[in-house]
Amino acid sequence: MNMDYDLFMREITTTARNEMEAAGYEQLQTPEAVVEAFQRPGTTLVMVNSVCGCAGGIARPAAAYSVHYDKRPDHLVTVFAGQDKEATAEARYLFGEDHIPSSPSFVLLKDGQVVAEVGRYEIEGHDPSSVVANLQGHFDEHCEEM
Repeated sequence: MNMDYDLFMREITTTARNEMEAAGYEQLQTPEAVVEAFQRPGTTLVMVNSVCGCAGGIARPAAAYSVHYDKRPDHLVTVFAGQDKEATAEARYLFGEDHIPSSPSFVLLKDGQVVAEVGRYEIEGHDPSSVVANLQGHFDEHCEEM
């Protein structure tokens, strides 16, 4: 069996992007789009997407499910680590020097400032429902009821 690696990766990437868009997340594919999104008033959940197994099996399902809640962020956005490299680098730069880059991960912003993070270590090896509970705990603390 001969598999074209690039074709395989495009299919995985397309599926991952489509899952996030179906859940209501805006794709940020350029540094300019990141800067614009991070300047929005209110709360913004940033999902740093990835092609790894814990992104597909845990983080993306948690991203989709967590926002079906009374309190949720005003804006949902995503950058794709390893795919949209410049956009991801800009997001990580704007997260600040205390941010430990990881993917998948979540960062909650309030008026452009980091107020909470869920890193890979809180995703990998956990089930989606525990990640949802973690995210919703941050929503309770920082978001308004919708």
